[in-house]
Amino acid sequence: MTESAQPTASVARDLPGWLHAYSGKVRDLYIPTDGTTDAPADLMSTSRVLVVASDRVSAFDHVLEPGIPGKGELLTTLSLWWFDRLTGIPNHLVADHEQVGSTVRELIPAPVAGRAMLCRTLDMYPIECVVRGYLTGSGWKEYAQSQSVCGIALPAGLENGDRLPEPIYTPAWKAPLGQHDENITFERTIELVGPGIAAELRDLSLTLFATAGAIAEKAGVILADTKFEFGADRQTGMTVLADEVLTSDSSRYWDAKAWHLGTTPDERMASFDKQIVRDWLAAHWDGTGAPPELPAEIVEQTAARYRELLERLTGA
Repeated sequence: MTESAQPTASVARDLPGWLHAYSGKVRDLYIPTDGTTDAPADLMSTSRVLVVASDRVSAFDHVLEPGIPGKGELLTTLSLWWFDRLTGIPNHLVADHEQVGSTVRELIPAPVAGRAMLCRTLDMYPIECVVRGYLTGSGWKEYAQSQSVCGIALPAGLENGDRLPEPIYTPAWKAPLGQHDENITFERTIELVGPGIAAELRDLSLTLFATAGAIAEKAGVILADTKFEFGADRQTGMTVLADEVLTSDSSRYWDAKAWHLGTTPDERMASFDKQIVRDWLAAHWDGTGAPPELPAEIVEQTAARYRELLERLTGA
């Protein structure tokens, strides 16, 4: 996997055998090093990258303090669980261990074990492949104004949290770091990646969403929406599923029973993600200056919801 932005100055300590190359809001990327201190941090020339999920939490394009304890490990565990079940498309994972004689050698450094994935690098497409099965969030706001979402006309009379007649593909343009992602039409994705790739990304996203939604439903959980990211294999050009997948950070999950029995949007859409953080921040911050520090009870409630989702889906 690669990022569209250039590597930043190191903001995280280097790991044994790895050199820090880039940090996003939540994840840190490392590339292999030969042990020298002047090895270049070049995401474009390496064939492998270590993707480490931190405990950082972001909302409204800001990284907040404090983080959510254990969040990085929970997100990584859930991603790996989903990758094991989405076998219809190749993904970017590579073996995280190797056999050396009679010994199994772990390739992920011990300091980040449990919250890191070893991945092959890809040429990432500049599109977040969003699929919505339910009307909420920015989609609801757009629908209330135009009765459409990302140029897709929808039936009249839908309410916040309603299930859509069928899932819709509503892509977004992945803006460079520091800028806002932008919802775009399918026609715009054709301009960005060409008609063949645009259609492939749409079809893969809808298929993956249907598969994941059926799995979640068996656990009493609704997958309301999610976003996938894909890249091209540098050797074959094949489209590969990448980044995190179907985590609490990239998806909205609701309790199915609450959705069916609830009488208000808050009751119907009680989510297993950082919505608690978004709601608290929206109520206590006007969007100017630095956001306030999260209270301990909000941090604890958010961590509990992340854990509950993992337990509900995996049965662990």
